[in-house]
Amino acid sequence: MRGESAATPFVMAVGCDDLDVIRRAGARFIEDFVPEAEPLPLPERASHEKIRLGYFSADFHAHATTLLIAELLEKHDPAKFEVFLFSFGPSTFDDMTGRLSRGVDHFFDVSEESDSTVCALSRKLEIDIAIDLKGYTQNCRPRIFAGRAAPVQVNYLGYPASMGAAFIDYIVGDAIVTPPEHAPFYTEQIVTLPHCYQPNAPGLRSIAPMRTDRASARIAAGLPANGFVFCCFNNTYKITPTVFATWMRILRTVPDSVLWLYETDGRVAPRLRDEAVKNDVEPGRLVFAPRQPLGEHLCRHALADLFLDTFPCNAHTTGSDALWAGLPLLTCLGTTFAGRVAASLLHAVGLPEMVMPTLDAYESRAIELASDPGELQRQREHLRLAGTNAPLFDIDRYRCSIEEAYRIMQERSMRCEAPMPIIVPA
Repeated sequence: MRGESAATPFVMAVGCDDLDVIRRAGARFIEDFVPEAEPLPLPERASHEKIRLGYFSADFHAHATTLLIAELLEKHDPAKFEVFLFSFGPSTFDDMTGRLSRGVDHFFDVSEESDSTVCALSRKLEIDIAIDLKGYTQNCRPRIFAGRAAPVQVNYLGYPASMGAAFIDYIVGDAIVTPPEHAPFYTEQIVTLPHCYQPNAPGLRSIAPMRTDRASARIAAGLPANGFVFCCFNNTYKITPTVFATWMRILRTVPDSVLWLYETDGRVAPRLRDEAVKNDVEPGRLVFAPRQPLGEHLCRHALADLFLDTFPCNAHTTGSDALWAGLPLLTCLGTTFAGRVAASLLHAVGLPEMVMPTLDAYESRAIELASDPGELQRQREHLRLAGTNAPLFDIDRYRCSIEEAYRIMQERSMRCEAPMPIIVPA
């Protein structure tokens, strides 16, 4: 929220493995920060020729969420949907912003407007379905939705948990991230998409060519020319003590291996190397990858042998990046939305065998794979051949699924029926 911290519910969503605690954290946040928000009466349900979709975000620029969703926004069926983007800032105009403003029907920069003004604008435009891409992440503005910006309001993509808010009607998930037995822990009705909840736009993920041989490229990146390279390009806040200790045991067991991590903050590397020493691992076996343009970042995935996931918060965009780049990924199935994303990605790309049921199994499997280059090569080949034929990277198939969900939401709304769970068939 503007000038206010959204840390508590977000930290719980990505750092806690208890669904009920996460739901209650969201509900408490709403009680504390949106106490005065008495929702206006539901907007008049207007019958339009096309369903009016309003997507709300602070990230309509070069941002991980937008890279996932951009092609979907551009490809909505123009005969059935009218797409409105509400960019509530802080204002960051770049090439992606320009592309989106040209690629949808309507683009509104509302970064300087109050929450009540944005809500009123949405109501004036008779938006049918308001889609919140932020939840309780940085620069979120839930008061827009607390005022009831549209008859139907959806928590989608940006926040991997229940918002615990009565004014959010649906959350978009799938059979893995939001299985039916988890429904009691969501205040939203669950929309179950047939493959993976996450849209992916391969057209925005061009992989730069490798300019030299693999061994030379590894050395240039600070990696061993021939040793086994485990990697994790997740944000370092996802690295918990339990995860790190597991990784250190793996390194101690696999000779000449290294762990390649994403350098998000210059203070992180020395701290993690100090922790490595405490775990009897040579600090030089932790290598840090600096920020690079996306195409080059995707290219360097080819220098690694296996992506090791984190928990209780998994790889999300970083996971689909790795799989698109052809890098095998190993995960452990968690109990929360955030802890089950990588499992969803792997199922949707045809590699469910890389989803481990326990932390011990994850550790053992990582060690086994380090001595099984044939299996890793098989997986690389599988990912190469799957390409856009895999449900994970088939944006047109995904578009049809999410549009069917929107159609059902709108039909129920027009009949003045309460939101109910939606299962979209394959």
